[in-house]
Amino acid sequence: MTFSSSLIDDPKPLVLDTSVLINLHACTYGERILRAVPNDILVPRIVANELEHETSRKNGEHSFLHGLIGNGEVTLADLTDEEYTQFSALTSGSPSLDDGEAATIAIASTRDLHCLIDEKKGRARALASMGQKEPAWSLDLLHHPQVIAALGPEQEIDALYLALRDGRMRIHDNHCGHVVNIIGPKRALNCRSLPGYKARRLDWQAETVSSK
Repeated sequence: MTFSSSLIDDPKPLVLDTSVLINLHACTYGERILRAVPNDILVPRIVANELEHETSRKNGEHSFLHGLIGNGEVTLADLTDEEYTQFSALTSGSPSLDDGEAATIAIASTRDLHCLIDEKKGRARALASMGQKEPAWSLDLLHHPQVIAALGPEQEIDALYLALRDGRMRIHDNHCGHVVNIIGPKRALNCRSLPGYKARRLDWQAETVSSK
């Protein structure tokens, strides 16, 4: 199955979860990607706080986000009282969400914006909280037509590969074949976050051998 970005021709601002920022940093083209996307970008302050820990400071995720804020590529968003009420329900309900996912959903649903979440549990709660409006994926950003045009085909492939390999980006099972066709089976073998990796890797190994 091919993949078409769900963000095409929709000008609503985007609200990014922590995992999306991690993928953007890992792909090494994060700032260029966000600059190419025409939508305004919001990051909940609670999400930003999740990148304050020592690991994110050492690997560069913290400075990446604050560089985006300093350059005006993203805007920090604080929860309103109404959003905090929903945030509290999402973090205390069952199944409970982490703070970043809950803040992302609360802001997006209250303000009628797009949220970007990759994790299965967070996506399910977002769908229920937003009138069955499906959240977007990191892949919707990386494979946006304006991003492809800005990066060029080779760098777009590199961005997808690095987000998968180093950011451990999650994608839907239906999109796995399309993504592997883009990055190639040899690179797919290094991307353990791909859905069905253990079952599919034998096919990718065979394709790699047959292409030599």
